[in-house]
Amino acid sequence: MVLKEGVPAPDFEAETHRGDKIRLSGLKGRIVVLYFYPRAMTPGCTREARRFEELYEEFERLGAVIIGVSTDSVERLRRFAEKEGLNHVILASDPQGEIAAKYGVLRKGKKRVSAERVTFVIDEEGVIRKVLRNIRPAEKHADLALEAVKALASPG
Repeated sequence: MVLKEGVPAPDFEAETHRGDKIRLSGLKGRIVVLYFYPRAMTPGCTREARRFEELYEEFERLGAVIIGVSTDSVERLRRFAEKEGLNHVILASDPQGEIAAKYGVLRKGKKRVSAERVTFVIDEEGVIRKVLRNIRPAEKHADLALEAVKALASPG
């Protein structure tokens, strides 16, 4: 079951496309946009990642970090980032689907596990404040996530 708004975001550590590790608890004090996607280098996932990249400066201005998680290998994520010019979005590898399972977005296919396309907007205290799913087209996740971040970043 996909995690709901108002619950603490489960902590995780993952290797990124840059070869370093990222830990959610290490980002406390910042808004985190955590988006899960099925597979790098597919049309929908490419459009989604590009849109997050296009909006990066707005997210950054609001103090938000963008992390995309898929079950792809670090090497595939590195190639994806290079091919698509993803210079700011952090791509995290979840090859066993452990992170996706914690968030309730793991999909088990006949040939591979993947993640459902779901975006979580997590506040500075580590609480999920917005869940975006079943949104079409895929790139709308970035725009809707930005709206949620703006709402969190503005007082009152």
